[in-house]
Amino acid sequence: MTKPLTQLQAMPLPQTDLDALIALRHDLHAHPELGFEETRTAEIVAQKLAEAGITVHRGLGETGVVGTLTLGNGPGRIALRADMDALAMPELTGLPYASQNPGRMHACGHDGHTVMLLGAAQELAREGGFNGTVHFIFQPAEEGRGGAARMVADGFFQRFPVDRVYGLHNMPGLDPDEIAVVEGPQLASSDRWEVSFTGEGTHGAKPHLGRDPMPAAGAFLTAIHTIVARVVDPLQPAVVSACALEGGDFSALNVIPDTVRIGGTARAYSPEVRDQLELELKRIAEGVAATHGVTAAFEYRRGVPPVINDKDATARALAAAQIALPKVRTAFPPSTAGDDFAVFSQEVPGCYVWLGNGPARDGALHHNTRYDFNDAAIAPGVAFWTQLVRSELTG
Repeated sequence: MTKPLTQLQAMPLPQTDLDALIALRHDLHAHPELGFEETRTAEIVAQKLAEAGITVHRGLGETGVVGTLTLGNGPGRIALRADMDALAMPELTGLPYASQNPGRMHACGHDGHTVMLLGAAQELAREGGFNGTVHFIFQPAEEGRGGAARMVADGFFQRFPVDRVYGLHNMPGLDPDEIAVVEGPQLASSDRWEVSFTGEGTHGAKPHLGRDPMPAAGAFLTAIHTIVARVVDPLQPAVVSACALEGGDFSALNVIPDTVRIGGTARAYSPEVRDQLELELKRIAEGVAATHGVTAAFEYRRGVPPVINDKDATARALAAAQIALPKVRTAFPPSTAGDDFAVFSQEVPGCYVWLGNGPARDGALHHNTRYDFNDAAIAPGVAFWTQLVRSELTG
């Protein structure tokens, strides 16, 4: 028996349900899987959805799972997204449920994201309180492997048309019952670039007999920092960082190499600045190469676009948050990290919210070997998701 639409206020999660979700979260944490390898996680998700009476769709984005729940005849259709993958890094938490898979760790809280959305799906299937269709997206490979793009390429929006899409991520530093719902930029685009400077190797004692790519690499590394400082509008945030350098051999320190390779990342919140970063990196690489008499092979690989919260979708998410949680922020600084939730939200209006994860224990933020998702955030997360559906799908 589903509850009438008048009972929109989210009820406290029963302790037995919360205990089961915590146990599941610990199990997922102990068995982390990388992007497109989430076979165990996907199987558990599909099983839990089916047990709740939710229609299950498998195989989008290889290991992705979509659960569909329709009540009544309302025309509204929304999607809620959680990511499932872990990171390729060791875990040093010492927890009793620490990773059992060497070199794999849930260091970003995707185990918690999965469990919160599952809990909301179970609650909505059991209690109802809405009129319309909700799709629960359990996405693989958020951590740089393109899971969202793969799901979209596999026909997500054709098979599951939606009016709006919503995402949630935990945020250390906010209380577990605190949520930030903010219009506009939330996360930056995330692109990768590489440049190889190639000259003519020679004896280290006779540099005049070759064309040394090392000075070109050094000049390039210095010059790229003028892009943000002197080319991009000061009111437009941007990041250009060199993160890898390869050239020569420390066992042959009398040899000038033929090639030096440099790679890094570029981040922006607007398409215009994103284009500008690519153009300027290429211009500097080619200019430096010409100055030093070497050649430059430049490559810019676009990753995910920026996450920009839609005005209307944000207002809807905010209204639900103000009912479901006691602490709601309407101002919170954007992050220069990236999230491929943007692939969904560039197709339909979307909103991405930040749910508190409590204090950063021992300074452990996301992608830290000592990070752990806070179980105290599970009930607030379930409350937000269920209230959002009930507020959105009223008839």
